Amino acid sequence: MWVIVGLGNPGEEYAKTRHNVGFQSVNELARRHSLAFDEKRAKSRIAAGQIAGQRVALAKPFTYMNLIGQAVVGLCQWYKVEPARELLVIYDDLDLPFGVLRLRERGSAGTHNGMKSIIGQLGGQEFPRIRVGIGQGPPGRDAANYVLGRFTREEADALPELYGRVADAVFDVRPGPLVRVGQAEVEGWGGKVMALPLVSRRSTSGIVERVLSRYGNTRS
Repeated sequence: MWVIVGLGNPGEEYAKTRHNVGFQSVNELARRHSLAFDEKRAKSRIAAGQIAGQRVALAKPFTYMNLIGQAVVGLCQWYKVEPARELLVIYDDLDLPFGVLRLRERGSAGTHNGMKSIIGQLGGQEFPRIRVGIGQGPPGRDAANYVLGRFTREEADALPELYGRVADAVFDVRPGPLVRVGQAEVEGWGGKVMALPLVSRRSTSGIVERVLSRYGNTRS
């Protein structure tokens, strides 16, 4: 069982903002696998079902960002999942260039208030996450206004492809190398798509990090 939470703010006024790439990413996962957000649980809209034979619950909390940790804790308790092994959070990141994805098994919240809320409520930072780069914007910009603003036209044109790559990064059912269960290293570099497999995961030594960029694959 995996709980996959996309971070965002509820309401139409926020739907197309940079801060809601987490919501849009789980929307793409639901669309791709014919799941519907037709349940409400733990202050979240839920699309539950199976992906490649694995039980999943896709979640879009309807708390606002600063309180989103309450929803995540509630989801973990309801589904009886262990955050370090069965929770995946997808969210926007100012510190990554637009279009870059980074997968990590643990880490700090950085400047993201939603992640601060989750870490504070869970009492730890050991849970997998996908950081979706939205860029930092022009020099001197106000961070709050920037993340709550809409994408440029050029960025908006690239969003369908970006959300598709996020879905690929969550679970890629195409043939090819994956990040293998129980291994700390990442296999198959050189343009191949990697995935965080949706299977029961044993603990790994160190952080498995995957960076995908529309400008080319890089490792950091």
